[in-house]
Amino acid sequence: MKQIFQNLKDGQILLEELPSPKPVSGQVIIGTRKTLVSVGTERMLVDFGKAGWIEKARSQPDKVKMVLDKVKTDGLAPTIEAVKSKLDQPMPLGYCNVGTVLDSGGTTFEVGQRVVSNGNHAEMVRVPKNLIAKIPDDVDDESASYTVLGAIALQGIRLIKPTLGEVVVVTGLGLIGLLAVQMLKANGCRVIGVDFDSSKCELAKSFGAEVVDLSKGEDVLQVANKFTRGNGVDAVLITASSKSNDIMHQAATMCRKRGRIILVGVVGLELSRADFYEKELTFQVSCSYGPGRYDEEYEQKGKDYPFAFVRWTEQRNFEAVLDLMSSGMLDVKPLVSHRFELEKAEDAYKKLDDKSSLGIILSYKNKTVDDLTTRTVALCDLPNNHVPSKGNFAFIGAGNYASRVLIPQFKKADANLVSLIASGGASAVQHGKKNGFLEASTSIDSAFTEKVDSVVIATQHNLHAEQTIQAINAGKNVFVEKPLALTHVELDAIESAYNDKHGACRVMVGYNRRFAPHVIKMKSLLANVAEPKSFIMTMNAGAIPADHWTQDPQVGGGRIIGEACHYIDLMRFLAGSEITGFTATSMGKADGVEVTEDKASITLTFKDGSFGTIHYLANGGKAFAKERIEVFANDGVLQLDNFRKLTGYDWKGFNKDKLMSQDKGQANCTKAFVDSIKQGEPSPIPFEEVMEVARLSVDIAQSLRQ
Repeated sequence: MKQIFQNLKDGQILLEELPSPKPVSGQVIIGTRKTLVSVGTERMLVDFGKAGWIEKARSQPDKVKMVLDKVKTDGLAPTIEAVKSKLDQPMPLGYCNVGTVLDSGGTTFEVGQRVVSNGNHAEMVRVPKNLIAKIPDDVDDESASYTVLGAIALQGIRLIKPTLGEVVVVTGLGLIGLLAVQMLKANGCRVIGVDFDSSKCELAKSFGAEVVDLSKGEDVLQVANKFTRGNGVDAVLITASSKSNDIMHQAATMCRKRGRIILVGVVGLELSRADFYEKELTFQVSCSYGPGRYDEEYEQKGKDYPFAFVRWTEQRNFEAVLDLMSSGMLDVKPLVSHRFELEKAEDAYKKLDDKSSLGIILSYKNKTVDDLTTRTVALCDLPNNHVPSKGNFAFIGAGNYASRVLIPQFKKADANLVSLIASGGASAVQHGKKNGFLEASTSIDSAFTEKVDSVVIATQHNLHAEQTIQAINAGKNVFVEKPLALTHVELDAIESAYNDKHGACRVMVGYNRRFAPHVIKMKSLLANVAEPKSFIMTMNAGAIPADHWTQDPQVGGGRIIGEACHYIDLMRFLAGSEITGFTATSMGKADGVEVTEDKASITLTFKDGSFGTIHYLANGGKAFAKERIEVFANDGVLQLDNFRKLTGYDWKGFNKDKLMSQDKGQANCTKAFVDSIKQGEPSPIPFEEVMEVARLSVDIAQSLRQ
């Protein structure tokens, strides 16, 4: 299937061939018939892509601060690489999609139904059920494609709470503004439309609005004063896009006392206190389509809000807009300015340079289900069987860490990259092409074909165990980005599968820190130390929101299983001795502290008498080093700061060593695994140690939750 993307680096519009999305429970796969280019939002995105680095930085000062903070902790080179990687990821465009249900995903939608959704510009989209609405039979596809924009306008209107006869000003007569004019008229309001574009003012006038054409020098304040008999307008709905602060000042000036101002667009927000204080004005920013937006429980997990308590969710706003179209009170046909076939997408986006453009409709050729269910696409001209005998890798997962770190490091380690698998398809193609994979797929079966002998698993944590077992049963070597599993039941199943194969395949977790250059140096310095050692390891982990998937014990396993396991393995490696026990303490429950287990102290004891404490803390500051490792032994101390600087204090024969940039061992880790396969050597980390650390991580996490 084909999908439209924008290159964030230079703004170029791309039409890519992708595998069709993987069916997922609770999400609907839709074969697209029409999509609408959102002129305002998509013009802003395209302009951002075309801008140079300096202009990009100026437009996002908050992101600049994040970059500077990363330079302080990680160094300049890794930060530059991270920024380049981010800009290298093409952005999917579009969020106004009309199509036919091809797979219901176990929802109440039926195959063959026409539906509207916030899906992208693509021949096939997979959308969560709460972001879809059935289209009435008397609403055509082109009209229905305006539903999502209509819901944005409608949500702004709902925040105004207009009553019959009130005067509402709509500032900015783009698509959302013109839709808002019609809905306000349908609500019984008297409407004033304001814009610089005469043609848009004429459209608003045809919909029943009084208009102010700023290009002709007309004064909105005078018009508003006359229109309201000198009382001031009841509300202003701002649907404009401008950096100017004058729009907000103008809105406040024309409002009556206790008037309402709702911002749907993007304008300057340096507000004058006097403007709002003297009139006791209300100002609110409207959030997209309505209640449920950006709520993962509603959007991704499909949990609807109770109808009686949240009457208008984003889905119910979709339905309300469609009902207005069906009744004839909302007419969008005059808003169509251009029509293009999908294959002419680049020409369509050139029309964004024309400020008079309104509705740009993209049409999709009729496809059968069979046409749209190709789950694997070739990325290069090599035949599928053109792979060497060893070291042929499939990647399952192409998320942030996999694409930025793991895949490039495996490529650098001379792995033969065969198949990249991701459930949505887009990331598989984007990163597959960039790194030289033979194919991209949305089917996990592509990882278990004869041309693959090794699998890298970099999916959400709750999928690791099942996918590891599948790979072992298929006779593949397995590299799992931590953690290996979330429960002892899962670990038992992995161990059983491994033993059934008599250890014929390698199973390794990406505990990269034991492969870091400075850790290898520490290991060599400790080699001749016969006495027990003492360790202090501090991870200034940084806060992650309580509702992030990594914090969910059922999905991410929590941060002890998901990240602190690195330090459990690292201490096990440096001690060179079996772990015999642990104690763990976390922060006590307190008001305002939603998660306590990511602020914990873990002490391990070892068979040789060594012991050590891991301080895993999510409540520290970014100015402090993120990771610090200290070893006390042999009447000396070794201190490793942030994997850049290793210092010996009273350590015989060693003083200090500093790297130009941070090195946490990812390159050495992946190379060791690839080399072990190609050279027929054992796994770089013994399976017994992998299981030991995994089981202990689960035990520690469980103890902290009691």
